[in-house]
Amino acid sequence: MDYSQFLVMRGEISLLVVFLLIFLIDTFGGQKSLKGLSVAACVLFGLHTIWNIIPAESASAFGGMYQISPIASLVKTVLNIGTLIVLLQSISWVDTPDVKLRRGEFYELLLVTLFGMYLMVSSGHFLLFFIGLETASLPMAALIAINKKDTESYEAGAKYLFTAVFSSALFLLGLSFLYGVSGTLYFDDIAVNIATNHTPLLIATIAFVLAGMGFKLSLVPFHLWTADVYQGAPTQVTSYLSVISKGSAAFALMLILYKVFSLDPVVWQGIMWALIVLTITLGNLFAIRQKNLKRFLAFSSISQAGYIMLGIIAGSAQGMTALVYYVLVYIFSNLAAFGVISSIEHHSGKVGMDDYNGLYKTNPKLSVVMMLAMFSLAGIPPFAGFFSKFFIFASAIHSGFYILVLIALLNTIISLYYYLLVVKAMFINNENEGCAIASFRSDNGSRVSLIVCVAGILLLGIASCVYGYFTDLSLLGI
Repeated sequence: MDYSQFLVMRGEISLLVVFLLIFLIDTFGGQKSLKGLSVAACVLFGLHTIWNIIPAESASAFGGMYQISPIASLVKTVLNIGTLIVLLQSISWVDTPDVKLRRGEFYELLLVTLFGMYLMVSSGHFLLFFIGLETASLPMAALIAINKKDTESYEAGAKYLFTAVFSSALFLLGLSFLYGVSGTLYFDDIAVNIATNHTPLLIATIAFVLAGMGFKLSLVPFHLWTADVYQGAPTQVTSYLSVISKGSAAFALMLILYKVFSLDPVVWQGIMWALIVLTITLGNLFAIRQKNLKRFLAFSSISQAGYIMLGIIAGSAQGMTALVYYVLVYIFSNLAAFGVISSIEHHSGKVGMDDYNGLYKTNPKLSVVMMLAMFSLAGIPPFAGFFSKFFIFASAIHSGFYILVLIALLNTIISLYYYLLVVKAMFINNENEGCAIASFRSDNGSRVSLIVCVAGILLLGIASCVYGYFTDLSLLGI
């Protein structure tokens, strides 16, 4: 074997270097080294992000099992940005003496899951894809159950693990059918072999593959684990699960459908059509009923997954670009909301929506950040979330899904209502109606992460405004 092929895996190798350095500091470092491990992890991962920010040229290794391209490099950079924000928001939580865990455990498990996501994004063979999928899933169960003082964390970890095992079994069943139909597990070869083989077994294969990935994305009806796991897991893990894990799963599903089943998209577009409608609608309706903000954002993320799928069902380069942009905006918006929730929970232990009544009077800066996050998630102009929805709707319209986009647009009215409930609680409701949260100052890591998130929401919105003003709308598919 030519070991020079490993040089193609630039992102994976640099991530492993960061992992090994953190592991060595955690294992052999003294007390002074351990106290600075959180900052060191953020610095090392920041250097890793900068090192890999320039997209790599298209290349393959190991007989085509591993494939890298500019779009795959861009996807990894988007995931890196979100992970870095999560690391910044986690500094104060990891360093809290009451949290019974070694600092290195959290960072090591998190980086292993990210490594698995890298493999999923760069796969050209289903064996490597499944290895990446399991590498991303199993350590995530340990992360969810990492809070040794909280029984809810254990319960959430068990629920996630059982769900992950079941979804992997469905996915493997679909792969066995796919191998029977095509005789290979290489993406490109499968696409050629099934081009003229429209059998019922192929339809069953696509259904099982979509079901297996649907669990990872929290698509309805594979979403039942989401709210309980989001509520029971530590908030920092919940934010990583809701944004980075979901984003990588969306990219991976796009990779499979575009490379493997692109020659006959009608077969899977019908299934996706139904999944999108159910996911957006039920996610929005259940979000209205939630009083716990972590469960609230869980159902919000289910609905957002439906919007993300609009970019996939478009089946075009425009849809792919809109999906990448949507996930980037979603990272800034959702992590801004989770950053505020994490800071408030760390200082007061409160996560209920009623606890946020009158928050603007005691913590005006956090209230403004949360308001901007809610506006962006709801798709209110001129914030970035409006343009991410606009571009992804435009890609679906360009592919002829007019009724589907109309249903999605109607659902944005429902989402606007429940996102504004949070804003109403902070700025309009009287603090006497709930348990007022005292004024406090967030830690440095959280402040930096929130500044980055707000800058992303505003600057991406401004950039989209400028782009839309100087670009003919026909280029956007309208």
